[in-house]
Amino acid sequence: MTSFPWLTVIGAVPLVGAVVLMLLPKGAAQAAKIVALLFSLVALGLVVALALQFNPDSAETFQFTEQHEWIKSFGISYALGVDGISLVLIALSAILVPLVIIGGWNDADSARGSVKAYFAWMLVLETLMIGVFAALDVFLFYVFFEAMLVPMYFLIGRYGGAQRSYAAIKFLLYSLLGGLLMLAALIGLYVVSGRELGEGTFNFEVLTQLNIDPGTQKFLFLGFFIAFAIKAPLWPFHTWLPDAAAEAPPSSAILLIGVLDKVGTFGMLRYCLPLFPAASQYYTPVILVMCVVGILYGALLAIGQTDIKRLIAYTSLSHFGFIALGIFAMTSQAQAGSAFYMVNHGFSTAALFLVAAFLMTRRGSSLISDFGGVGRVAPLLAGFFLVAGLSSLALPGMSSFVSEFLVLVGTFERYQVAAILATLGIVLAALYILWLYQRTMTGPVIDSCRSMSDLKAREVVAVAPLFVLIIGLGVFPQVALGVINPAVERTMTSVGASDPPPTVAAPVSAEGGR
Repeated sequence: MTSFPWLTVIGAVPLVGAVVLMLLPKGAAQAAKIVALLFSLVALGLVVALALQFNPDSAETFQFTEQHEWIKSFGISYALGVDGISLVLIALSAILVPLVIIGGWNDADSARGSVKAYFAWMLVLETLMIGVFAALDVFLFYVFFEAMLVPMYFLIGRYGGAQRSYAAIKFLLYSLLGGLLMLAALIGLYVVSGRELGEGTFNFEVLTQLNIDPGTQKFLFLGFFIAFAIKAPLWPFHTWLPDAAAEAPPSSAILLIGVLDKVGTFGMLRYCLPLFPAASQYYTPVILVMCVVGILYGALLAIGQTDIKRLIAYTSLSHFGFIALGIFAMTSQAQAGSAFYMVNHGFSTAALFLVAAFLMTRRGSSLISDFGGVGRVAPLLAGFFLVAGLSSLALPGMSSFVSEFLVLVGTFERYQVAAILATLGIVLAALYILWLYQRTMTGPVIDSCRSMSDLKAREVVAVAPLFVLIIGLGVFPQVALGVINPAVERTMTSVGASDPPPTVAAPVSAEGGR
């Protein structure tokens, strides 16, 4: 336990920024943007300072821990801490928020709600994202998990497109259903802990030590898993995602797909496996089928899309199938690849969505058929779009390739058929990304795109850091994997899983026998 409450301070900074924004005078739109950016940069600076002090070789499961009694009668505490997996996801959140603020500088200017409220909701969302990844009390995690719905609901429902109300309500209803199932499982977990310990608790580290009956585990696991599968989203719980992504403002859609959806896969890795190891093993075959179907289904639907936003949303459905596949493959390579994939998907999706947003804003449309020959009139935009697309299809040399490769190799160690079928998703990814690029950027310039301007300095500032990270982590993945691997090893140990022994052929004797 550290003397300085790093995680509380990091989470509080954006929240204070949101309060400051709401105190600004009405109509101070430009000041609101600057204040939001400054507070998000302060939070990022604190996360960098935290990361520099993190010790991957520490014997402690969690570092920078804080614990204070909250609701003592129910064993609920305000407990925070990070391991390597939660640290990289907090870093992902802190990096993306200032970049989407810069990239979405004008997103709310023509919206129905106020500009300062838009950026205030974004800062509140950042606080909740940091909290959900840092929580070490399962009830506190649930509070953050559910509270995240509020700012995202308003960001979609108030500032989104023509079908914003429908998309926001659909997102909310799906998420609330998952939250109710988790709450029921959470109550059951509390009752079980009370029977074993004499008093109930929500302390995560204590709960992982319980000896829960396998039959009970199966029911409790489903409550958590379905909530996380909806949040991720994993097929067939995904149907809210295309509508939400298509109707949300681009900057909000990036945080929705790039960070919020990671809470689902993070929850599977952090909570489902250690709390319910027997149930995790029991349901693995079914979940692997869901993952493979999601990979192929999402890719096939992406190929058939006519709207850029919906296409990106379906690519994410495919990517989340890869992430969940690695988690339940139960090998250290696959799980490390999944944790790394969460980060890389956040960066690559943010890059693709930002550049696509710049493109759609210039044309005033998200229909693929409304573009053509953009590379001739806006070569810088087309270049960034190509690199973002290549990252999404996991081109070697980019960070997404490393994580996807680890997931597939780790899965193949134990589930060869699932890994082979999932590999088809890579082929389909090349098809939908390259076809999208061909239809929008190459060929003759259509009349509506002739006057399209190239990227401006602000837009380059928003996307350039993402490309540096995508290529940098592709060349030097150990920067992140060195932090992630110890946490993955602890997760494997808590589940009682181990990597399959390598298969080595017996040497052939000189006589030709074995």
